[in-house]
Amino acid sequence: MLFSKLKFGAVAALAVVGLHGAPAFAKDAPIYTGTFSSTAVGGYDPVAYFTQQQPVKGDRRFVHQWMGAEWRFTSAENRDRFAAAPEQYAPQYGGYCAWAVSQGYTASGDPQYWKVVDGKLYLNYDASVQKKWEQDIPGFITKADKNWPMVLGK
Repeated sequence: MLFSKLKFGAVAALAVVGLHGAPAFAKDAPIYTGTFSSTAVGGYDPVAYFTQQQPVKGDRRFVHQWMGAEWRFTSAENRDRFAAAPEQYAPQYGGYCAWAVSQGYTASGDPQYWKVVDGKLYLNYDASVQKKWEQDIPGFITKADKNWPMVLGK
């Protein structure tokens, strides 16, 4: 059930003042790492979604710390690309499910259910949620951008 994986933690509410839509990346917003982990994107290499067009597990030998999370990569080259421009490669909404954020709450993002849209990586909760997401990706992105990062305080 979708609600069983909802991530409602003790996260301080983040206010965005004077904006009609919050950016998909808020520098103070946490990265989804799961309950018992500090690894972003489930240990998958975020650069690989762009270079190999598929999820590829990262290697513990190639890590980078960013925004309080450990990011793993398949190579030193991918690690260095990410380190030079993390906002370009990291999933939107901190790696939380993009559809859930569009609905006003957070749920875990699964690295197996993803899509690159206009040069940005989005994760979804599972296959059924991804099908909903694909029905109106531009509309859901607009809604999610407006909800992010305020949904973190819910």
